[in-house]
Amino acid sequence: MTTHIPKVELHCHFEGTISPDLMKRLAARNKMPVPENLIGSDGTYHWNTFIEFLGAYDRVSSVLKTKQDYRDIAYEYLIKSASEGCIYSELFTSPDHSAFVGIGYDEMNEGIAQGIDDAEKECGIIGRMIATCIRHLGPEAALRVAQLVVDYPHKYVVGFGMGGDEGQYEPHDFAPAFDLVFATGLPCTVHAGEVGGWQSVEDALDALPVTRIGHGVRSIENLEFLKRLKQEKIVLEVCPTSNLALGLYKNAEQHPLCALIEAGCKVTLSSDDPPFFHTSIGAEYARAQAEFGLDNAALLQLTRNAIDAAFVDVETKTKLWAQL
Repeated sequence: MTTHIPKVELHCHFEGTISPDLMKRLAARNKMPVPENLIGSDGTYHWNTFIEFLGAYDRVSSVLKTKQDYRDIAYEYLIKSASEGCIYSELFTSPDHSAFVGIGYDEMNEGIAQGIDDAEKECGIIGRMIATCIRHLGPEAALRVAQLVVDYPHKYVVGFGMGGDEGQYEPHDFAPAFDLVFATGLPCTVHAGEVGGWQSVEDALDALPVTRIGHGVRSIENLEFLKRLKQEKIVLEVCPTSNLALGLYKNAEQHPLCALIEAGCKVTLSSDDPPFFHTSIGAEYARAQAEFGLDNAALLQLTRNAIDAAFVDVETKTKLWAQL
């Protein structure tokens, strides 16, 4: 069991934390129907391919209507994570998704911040936000999100990133958005090396001011490139269960988690979109021990890596270090 090991999560999509049960409760509260063909007879979200997963994610997000919804999602996720030993979580928020349902950027942030505060008061877990743009919506949409982040700073928004379909556009297309935010002092991360190969990670590092890579597991396909990751101290936000669920690897034996660690890469563990992949931050640590053979010391090192790489301020990091 790994419950006693303090955990830190750096890669988790806000709307991707909504469980089927919570989604149904939010839909009922907002007097909306549950999206058709979304939940199977087994009570879980149904999708088959990566593109279908993105579509399912959007349909789950469509039931959100109020600031209270955002508060409740943040609160319930952080409370659950804390019960599994998580002491800090960075949530990837999506101003585009909130705009789709008529919620402004400030209102979204206020709701999530209330959930963060309520969860911290109740059980001590600390939460922060990383505002993200969506790659397949294009560079102009990304620049609009970046401008929101710059124009309306929030004390809990500690970074900027990008998710979405890695097959759309090129990293350099989004340089204006990333450069705009980075110039204000906010650090950046980007999804790469998941659906795209190792070259997508190199392209991202060449084009964008990032210190972390979301996923990045395909970097293992070029051992020479791993030297660059190590030299530049690039941190990989690895989400093993997500990778397996999306078919990147057939099983734990094929997954490069251990190989990346052995190569000297800075690796962290996260759950990505937990209810979609039937996982949680606690389950990721447990799987790393049971299926990847990492002992308690190795798991604790992953937590140390995550604290080092967290985008939060030094004072908060000091609090997190004290809990180790």
